[in-house]
This record gives sequence, C-alpha cells and structure tokens, in this order.
Amino acid sequence: MTEINENGSAGVHPDETRRQVLYWRLMSRLFGADEQPALERSSLAVVEDLGLPPALLDPGVSVDTLVQRHPALADELDDLLSDKEHEAGGEVRRAALVSKLLLNVFCTGSGNVTAQQLERWKRDAGWLGKGRGTESGGRGHSPGDDEVAAVLAMIEGDLVKRMRLREVLADPNLARQLTPSMSLIEQLLRDKHNLSGVALANAKALIRRFVDEVAQVLRTQVEKTSVGVIDRSVPPKRVFRNLDLDRTIWKNLTNWSPEDQRLYVDRLFYKHTARRTTPARMIVVVDQSGSMVDAMVNCTILASIFAGLPKVDVHLVAYDTRALDLTPWVADPFEVLLRTTLGGGTDGTVAMALARPKIADPRNTVMVWISDFYDNRSLITDFEAIHRSGVKFIPVGSVNSSGHQSVDPWYRQKLKDMGTPVLSGHIRKLVFELKNFLT
Repeated sequence: MTEINENGSAGVHPDETRRQVLYWRLMSRLFGADEQPALERSSLAVVEDLGLPPALLDPGVSVDTLVQRHPALADELDDLLSDKEHEAGGEVRRAALVSKLLLNVFCTGSGNVTAQQLERWKRDAGWLGKGRGTESGGRGHSPGDDEVAAVLAMIEGDLVKRMRLREVLADPNLARQLTPSMSLIEQLLRDKHNLSGVALANAKALIRRFVDEVAQVLRTQVEKTSVGVIDRSVPPKRVFRNLDLDRTIWKNLTNWSPEDQRLYVDRLFYKHTARRTTPARMIVVVDQSGSMVDAMVNCTILASIFAGLPKVDVHLVAYDTRALDLTPWVADPFEVLLRTTLGGGTDGTVAMALARPKIADPRNTVMVWISDFYDNRSLITDFEAIHRSGVKFIPVGSVNSSGHQSVDPWYRQKLKDMGTPVLSGHIRKLVFELKNFLT
C-alpha cells in the first residue's frame, strides 16, 4: 500500500512498514538461532503500540498461557488466517498474532524435548488449526490443508524422536502427560521390543488409547453401512410393512376417477427386502514397512470395525519380506499392532501367496491392498488376474490425515490403466468405497 506525501511522491504506508518489521523478525527467528536486536526492538515497539502484550513475541510462552492471561485474544485467534475483511489498521495487529502462531509451531529449536514441551507444541498446533479455521492441528478440508497437515506431522515426528521416550515411559507421572498421536504411536511401535516393565505397560496403554480414539471416529463413518445387496430374485413378502406406497399410487394413476375424486387400486406393489445370505469377504493386505505406518494403523482399525458387522468375513494379512496372517486377531486392532514389526524390506509376492487362496467367491470379495508399491514388478500380473476374476480390487497408497504418500509412479500408472487407480487421501474415501461394495 502506498500514500502520497506532501511533495507529491509516493511512499510506503506506515502500517505496511510495521507489518514488514514483524514478518522480517519472524523469518529471522525461524531461520536463525541468533536474535537480531534491531528487529526485536522494533517489533516490541510495534506490539506495545498496538496494545498487545510483549509475551506475544516470546516463543517460550505458549498460546494457552497467552490466552489465559489475556482472554480477549482467544476470539481474535479463531479464523485468524482465513481470508476475510479486517478493520482499518487491523492488518498490523493480525500480523503480530500470526507471527505468534507461526513462531510457536514452526520454530522448535534443537536438542532434547520433554513430554511437557511436546504436549505444549501440540496445543499450539491446535491453535494454528483454529486460526486456519480447520480441525485441531490444521487437519481440515480447505485448500492447502493436506500440505499443512503433512508439515505438522513431520515436525511432530521430529519432536518425538528428540524426546527420551524410554525415560518418559518409565516414569508414570511423565507418561500420563503424553497424548497419543500418530507420530508417537509410530515411535512406540518401532521401540516396543526394547521396552519392558512399567515402560512397556505405559506404551501399551498409550497405543490402546489411540486405537480406541481412532476407532470411535471411524465407527461413526461405518455404522450406517447396511450389509448385503437386495436379492431381487426372491419375491417380496406381501405384508403391510413392505408395501411400496409411492409405486402403488404411480402404477394405479390410470384408475383415478374424476367424478368420485378417488383412486381405485387394483394392484398392490411391495418392496424387495430379501438380502444375500452369503457373507461378503474382505481381504485386507497391509505393507508394514516403516513408510506405511499411518495407513497400516488406520486400516487395521478399520478392518476390525468391519469385522464386527454381520455378513462381513474379514481377513487381515501383514507383510514386509515375510507375510503374517493376522485374521485370528482382526477384531482387536490393539493386538494386531503389537504383533506387527515396522521396517525392513518389502515383498508383496509372499503376501499374495497367503491372500489369494482366501478368494472363494470373487464377485463377493473385495481386496484392499495398502502399500507404497515400491515392490516386485511381477506383482502387477497377480493384481490384473485378481481384477479380471471379478474381485473388487482397491489399491491404497495412503489413508491418513494428510493424504500424502509417495507411491511408485510405475505402479500408479499401471493400476490406473487397469481401471483401479491408487486411492489416497483421507480414510473417508476408503470407507466410502467399502460401503458401496457392501450395500
């Protein structure tokens, strides 16, 4: 923004200069450990002139603490980053608040991280999500949300790795301060074989909490699924509760009597209600290599939910260079996760050898294959054969909060050409595909 000074020349508006000072200071703190005294002094002067607390500039003060001390700021932080009109002069104030959110979330320093610091960062990330008008942590559904969620997940993963997790888990007081998240669960699953006693018990408790929380969310998406397609080869039962009133009226409209102002019905129509009695078989094959942890956890929990539905026969296979049939534990995702081993190589052919014999009725079977598909190229032949047989084949590259996952471009194109493009994005997409198959 420019203004015309008394000499008739264009100059920079004072508010624009103050905004630039705040953003220069933000960039300096994000990319350099050393403070720039001039920028710090200028930013402090701007903040005080706006009537904002100096703590706004201190990344050591959490957003929760700031709002607790200055409750009026809570409303300003909501939807702060959304595109909307601001009052005159409000852009500088907005810049100061935006700087606070970005600095607290993206400037995480180096060195060891305590459980308290991790939890504080999560709450600050939640405030960033509110500022963007999305769900906690920026996991929403607006343009750019997936990219932000992926960056936040990467930062959180780094913080978890910098935390002395084994020491935290060994202390019940510290362990209770942890809130389960995908990054934390991944680290627990990788390290579970090195834990024992109290530390192992606390790790299992965190995994169980996370599983239960995710299951609760996914169950609401699945609970309305009706299982079994209508079998129209079976005549409908001619009982009142099956009467198709709309169709009956439509089919008898020719019997309308204008003189009597009555519709004479000479035939009743009934709804088909008989459903197939053969259970739909769902075969879920999960790549348990480290890069697929999000999809593995989500799909394992999802498989357990579908396993609880009537007329759905769910089988679960996990693999790296070996394949493991986890079907006996499919109803309990917690037990499944404890039996998986993250990392190692990938050989989908061993999983196919275990999964393919489970196909008894191809047209009544869905196979969900979760992988990044950096795998044996000969596997495409098996995928093509299964697809031709009538099995509904659903390749999945990622089903997580961010929807970001690297998939082998060769496989991505081959599967697209086959008519079964790799599914990626939010797990709701997979729920939708499975519900369509089952209903």
